[in-house]
Amino acid sequence: MSLYRIVAMQYEEWNPAYETILSEFGYGRAADEQARDRLTTLVDGHGPLAVDDIDLPGTVVVCGAAPALSSQLDRVRRADRVVAASSAASVCLEAGIAVDCMVTDLDKTPETARRLSERGVPVAVHAHGDNIEAIAEHVPTFEIGSILPTTQAAPSPPVVNPGGFTDGDRAAFLADCCGADRLVFAGWDFDDPTVTPEKAEKLRWAERLLRWLEERRGERFGVLDGRRSEIDRQW
Repeated sequence: MSLYRIVAMQYEEWNPAYETILSEFGYGRAADEQARDRLTTLVDGHGPLAVDDIDLPGTVVVCGAAPALSSQLDRVRRADRVVAASSAASVCLEAGIAVDCMVTDLDKTPETARRLSERGVPVAVHAHGDNIEAIAEHVPTFEIGSILPTTQAAPSPPVVNPGGFTDGDRAAFLADCCGADRLVFAGWDFDDPTVTPEKAEKLRWAERLLRWLEERRGERFGVLDGRRSEIDRQW
């Protein structure tokens, strides 16, 4: 059984991590809340998805958008369900692999998100302080009945907070919420030398949050093998 089915309990547990993220990155809670409320106005009354509407049983592969994904597609094909973060959805689709859920903050491949929503594939659209304009531009073009609206701030129905910070780790937290029996990973690179310093710090946070999630699930994620002893999970 998922540990995140009850939204109120989930947010109480998530909030200490969230407050640390705000402090370390210099983000403002008010901006995240403004984005959440903007997303609410776009989807409320139009039948967006709730977490319980998405069922992801069996082995779920969480696809990150690192270049390594293209060489790990056999791992993706072996999974029962595919949850793709951001542009990883396009990579999977171009390889002929069906995506069961896309997780995105719309900074990349919004057209892929729109097409998937039109096909009835769940798309978890995330609102945060830096993407209000993208939400306003793209969400009205989506099939709202396929959209799960999410926030990293306090949930405000119909916008939910399944946990997580980056598209990739949010995809893992969402798969946990939606009944995944086992989580495997493809297309992840915590040490990508090509990213900006801010993105490198976000990858460090993704690693920390996945460590928290595997502890909660009583599982060991292969993507963290050889890294656990160096992961600081204090907040």
